[in-house]
Amino acid sequence: MINYCKVAVIVLLVSLSFSSRAFEPFTIEDIRVEGIQRTDPGLVFSNIPTKVGQEMNRNISKQIINAIFKTGFFDDVQVLSDGNVLVIRLVERPAVYKVSVTGSKLLTEDQIIEALSQMGLSESAILDGAILDLAERELKDLYMAKGKYSVEIVSTTTPLERNRVAVTFDIFEGARAVIKQINFVGNVAFTDKELRNKMSLKELGKFNLFSGSSEYSKQTLEGDQEEIRSLYLDGGYADFKIESTQVQLSADRENVFITISVSEGERFVFDAIYVGGDEVVRREDLSSLVDIAPGEVFSRARLTDLTQMITDRLGEDGYANASVNPVPEKNPDESKIGFTLYVNAGQRVYVRRIDINGNLDTRDEVIRRELRQMEGAWYSIRDINRSKQRLNLLGFFSDVMINTQPVPGTADQVDLEVRVVERMTGNFSVGIGFSSTDKMLLQLGLSQNNFMGTGNSLGFNVSTGKINETYELSFTNPYATDDGVSRTYKLGKRDTDVSSLVVSAFSSSTESASISFGVPLTEYDRIFYGVGFENTALNLGSNPTTQYQEFVDLNGTNNTVIPFTVGWARDKRDSAIYPTDGLLQRFSSELSTPLGDLTYYNATYKAEWYRPISEEMTFRLGGSVSYAEDYDGKQLPFYKNFYAGGASSVRGYQSSSLGPKDAIGQALGGKRRMLSQAELIFPLPGLNLGKAMRFSAFVDGGSVDNHFDDGFSEMRYSAGLGFNWYSPVGPMRFNFAKALNAKDTDKTEGFQFTLGTGF
Repeated sequence: MINYCKVAVIVLLVSLSFSSRAFEPFTIEDIRVEGIQRTDPGLVFSNIPTKVGQEMNRNISKQIINAIFKTGFFDDVQVLSDGNVLVIRLVERPAVYKVSVTGSKLLTEDQIIEALSQMGLSESAILDGAILDLAERELKDLYMAKGKYSVEIVSTTTPLERNRVAVTFDIFEGARAVIKQINFVGNVAFTDKELRNKMSLKELGKFNLFSGSSEYSKQTLEGDQEEIRSLYLDGGYADFKIESTQVQLSADRENVFITISVSEGERFVFDAIYVGGDEVVRREDLSSLVDIAPGEVFSRARLTDLTQMITDRLGEDGYANASVNPVPEKNPDESKIGFTLYVNAGQRVYVRRIDINGNLDTRDEVIRRELRQMEGAWYSIRDINRSKQRLNLLGFFSDVMINTQPVPGTADQVDLEVRVVERMTGNFSVGIGFSSTDKMLLQLGLSQNNFMGTGNSLGFNVSTGKINETYELSFTNPYATDDGVSRTYKLGKRDTDVSSLVVSAFSSSTESASISFGVPLTEYDRIFYGVGFENTALNLGSNPTTQYQEFVDLNGTNNTVIPFTVGWARDKRDSAIYPTDGLLQRFSSELSTPLGDLTYYNATYKAEWYRPISEEMTFRLGGSVSYAEDYDGKQLPFYKNFYAGGASSVRGYQSSSLGPKDAIGQALGGKRRMLSQAELIFPLPGLNLGKAMRFSAFVDGGSVDNHFDDGFSEMRYSAGLGFNWYSPVGPMRFNFAKALNAKDTDKTEGFQFTLGTGF
């Protein structure tokens, strides 16, 4: 490759020498520029330190040559005279017509061309030899940082017409260097194996031959060193240091040997921790957040969490820019380290304006009524986080972001931007669904949880299947009053024929209507109450079970009930659609009043607890207890019994199959039910399918009986894998489960699924 820098220097020296003897001093009558094709003559005239009428001499000649070379557009500059005319003869540098790359696999051609463009080497740019040399070196360094130590990069310039060139980079990547050995020096508290386990980079072995973890990367090694540093600092070694990191290459440049030398120091424990600095919040309130006791092993992570808690507490009172600086006080003789947490509160900040963006369908007022941070109020990180949580619990949005934006020209004001990403909350559909229980379901539905962007819910659903045929019309206004009292109306008709199930055979037809209200008690608690009307007609078939026949003999085949419902809910989850953290508790009860034909009551308590294990994995623990009984001497309707088994309760057992059975083995249901589920929810490894597609590993347990004592002894368990997809047409669930302690009389089912929306 031609070294353009050397050529330019030689040309400059020759030109200077030539100009020094090209003419004697004269007065310039005209200036003529020769040899330019693309360059604007004005660029030349604006850079030369002389003009018509001035005297021309050798010093001026040197100044002209220097000035024109500095523009970077020319390879040769000659200053001549034609009588009293100053002649500037130029040779333009070529322009880059095209930049191309061959041979690159690690990086795409677009990535490399973008990097070259940032260096100044791009189409239409003037070719600069120095930049060409720099580009080769920078690209080589980039590949070497990714473990391609044997990489070779050759640039070629091909002259084209009109003083243009095509620049080609031929890249010969070679083999990527793999890690042959990772050694540690100076470690005592942790073994080499423990330290290697904290690293993403691994020694080459049969288990990571194809994973890429044994391929050396400078950036990954830097991250691994930080992981090792965190391990020590969280384990009490406050003086830990990485003394050196040596990376050695084998002779063939294909194997890497890494040696990390560490200095552990002594293991420290916490001494007393005090809070100092600005006292904008009561010192006692901040000190009460200190949850680290003297004598506990020092941990940087614990200290970081503590400073964050204090910062958040200051943020609750409007100090949005507060910082907490932990100043250590070491006692090396006793291996203790205390801290004074100095508070720098900064200026108190209030929210000037809240802007709503991203809501194409949802009205602003639906979003604003959920916000707990108010315009004109002091900035509060607690209220902002709660606002985001409430918006997620609506179920209208797939993502909610609240961004803080400083107000220009002020130090005590910020604006908030609430940006939402709306999700499909309902649709009109005519279709076919499938489930392992109802087989084929024909569906017609109009359901909208955010009807016309008002936040109201409207549903009209028709579902016909082998077991159930349902017609339902419902409407919910979550803000029937300004203070958040909800009101729900429901009308429905449900026909059931369970003759094809393992449930003891009967058919029923129920017509119902109800009105209910939900009243907020606190930020997280809500009570529900309502009243309804139900009329049920029964048909026991030709050979009914004894229990069913006794109920009909006592109460007849047609019964009307007036149920009064009372419930309570506390929802501290972070999302209604994709929860990853928090606790949901619900209590519901129904009392059939003496105004109807039947008198009974039932109650159910249900809880779901979520805890994030990592950014992508969530642990879920759920359970419920249900109780039902009759009163006033009237029998509990058997169709009000509880059932268990199936995709929504104890997977791996047939739907509604657990519990007491009749003489021919058909399930009767029971007055008591207990359910429990433990589940690990995670995405499919290696694929970025989003939250809408999630997998799970689960263990279920459950029992149905007429007494709780019997229920514990009759618990059934199962374990398996599940796949959930919140598709545009509704939720889809697939479960593969194994019954763990099934008895001979139990009905098991290894694969269970639900496709389509089951209304």
